[in-house]
Amino acid sequence: MRMPSRRIFLQQMSAATAFAASGMPGMLAADSLEKASIPISIFSKHLQFLDYDSMAQTAKKIGFDGVDLTVRPRGHVLPEKVSTDLPRAVEAIRKAGLLAEMMTTSITSLDSPHAEHLLKTAAKEGIKYYRMGSIRFKEDLGMLENLKLINKNLKQMEELNRSLGIHGAYQNHAGTHFGSSVWDMHIAMEGIDPQWLGIQYDIKHATAEGGRSWRNGLNLIHERIHTLDIKDFIWQKRKHQWRDAHVPLGSGMVDFHAFFSLLKKYNLSVPISVHYEYDLGGADHGHREIHMPREQIFAAMTRDLTTLRSMLAASGL
Repeated sequence: MRMPSRRIFLQQMSAATAFAASGMPGMLAADSLEKASIPISIFSKHLQFLDYDSMAQTAKKIGFDGVDLTVRPRGHVLPEKVSTDLPRAVEAIRKAGLLAEMMTTSITSLDSPHAEHLLKTAAKEGIKYYRMGSIRFKEDLGMLENLKLINKNLKQMEELNRSLGIHGAYQNHAGTHFGSSVWDMHIAMEGIDPQWLGIQYDIKHATAEGGRSWRNGLNLIHERIHTLDIKDFIWQKRKHQWRDAHVPLGSGMVDFHAFFSLLKKYNLSVPISVHYEYDLGGADHGHREIHMPREQIFAAMTRDLTTLRSMLAASGL
């Protein structure tokens, strides 16, 4: 969804006020914030218009602790060039003083192109967490048969991850693919050690799919969560259909007050990847060419990060 830049600015500037009004005490000013114990990375999809060094320096200037690197088709690092380009990207991130512990891939099974070589290279470079790609259900199989097949594939991935010492995670995502409901992930991950293969939990997608019952799903699978990604949304009617439309952090429907309270209750202090899916001149879609001033993009990223740090601080995280 394309949103006028003035609206974006006003939503971002009012995010702190809206969040505080929801019942979270002690909203902090940006210049008084200290970095939380939870490392916060930027999803590098939104900086793919920059080379590795510029991407890393920009992430540091904005205030992130690390980078969640896209290592997939049309990503910052292409899977077929992982041997040469992944070490270069990781070096640039660490040279900037940032963490290079997370990456996002398109791997769905051992049969995915370059899967084993990609993960071996990532483990060698010290990457600790990777996100898998989206798994589609087979239309000729029933739901339970699909979940049995997925369980078999995930067990193979778990074994590889264990041998490499790297954690793989599957993201819950609104829609009709595997993982749209966290209950199907709970079934398909039976017998799998969450230390090596678990869930990257997305509260935005959980809210879009589960309404108010996302709390039940979180309770069900929280022990499998090793990473988070963060974004916000509203429902918007477009062409006679209701769709989820992304908005600046803290200005949408996600109940961050309840969510962060539950994270604290479950003692979930895990790495976070921040996503920017609202209109940022093409940076939201990972485009190499953008049509918005860079300063405006970076300002929006900074405001969302400030909002997130305020939320975490107010929650005692």
